[in-house]
Amino acid sequence: MSERFARLESLAGRWGLSGLELVGKGLEFSVYRARGRDGRPVAVRLAHRRFDSNANDAQVDTRALLRQEYEIARHLAAHGLPVAEARELFLADEPASPDVLLSAYVPDDGTGLDSYALGRLLARLHRVPPPPLTPVASEGVSTARAITERIGRRWARIGRLVDDWPEPPDASLIAGRLAGLTEDSLVHLDVRSDNVRCRQGRPVALLDWSNALLGAPSLEFGRLVEYARYPENELDVEAIRSGYARTAPVPPDSDPCLSVCRLDAALMLALVFLCEAPDPSRGPAAADHARELALRM
Repeated sequence: MSERFARLESLAGRWGLSGLELVGKGLEFSVYRARGRDGRPVAVRLAHRRFDSNANDAQVDTRALLRQEYEIARHLAAHGLPVAEARELFLADEPASPDVLLSAYVPDDGTGLDSYALGRLLARLHRVPPPPLTPVASEGVSTARAITERIGRRWARIGRLVDDWPEPPDASLIAGRLAGLTEDSLVHLDVRSDNVRCRQGRPVALLDWSNALLGAPSLEFGRLVEYARYPENELDVEAIRSGYARTAPVPPDSDPCLSVCRLDAALMLALVFLCEAPDPSRGPAAADHARELALRM
């Protein structure tokens, strides 16, 4: 048993939790299900370490991400959006102790994701006033600058993994396409079946706000188009657009911001399949696709 898990069990005892069971594990966090004093299920999100790194992000502050998850969930719940209720955030005093977020556990009935209903939910999300925070993914700069810089950084990283990788698209071209980007909406930027809890296909909770930014709906749709290329994400973009249009205008494909966010997402996915979760088929294909999107611009 790891020291961090032993400390988690000690903390669970203080909170009156029982039956810790691992239900998910990602790059930076593990998620456990447990039962609270009232017998209801809760989710316990545990950071693997205080700072982390991966191919897409060299310096990940997991404490800042947990704080963000807590604040966004509480903000959206107050506006009637379906999220996992954030109950308590524990920030450790000692390096060996884990930071932990305690939330309501939202079950999924396994019926799959209704993309039309998801589109309606995303339209609601984008109309909610954004929370008063600086998203971790923005790295302390404007959203446009953050996206421009990480495209350059991730492009260079792929160049160390793929032979005959071309020069990156001109940063001024990327910045120009993002020049009109507003920061009026909270965009999730990791919408896929793993992060949506459903009942009878309808979304009942959006989870995991680590990639969130303040931006425009076009950024969300750029990411959705790229995620929809992979069947396990269970996304039907046309159905999402139809549901979204019931409440708000859908960003047109001609929106220059959308094309940039597609490239941003494609580079991220290429690095996932090249080295974070290596796939000998998907990795090279994803890199080729990102290169094609860059050439189109």
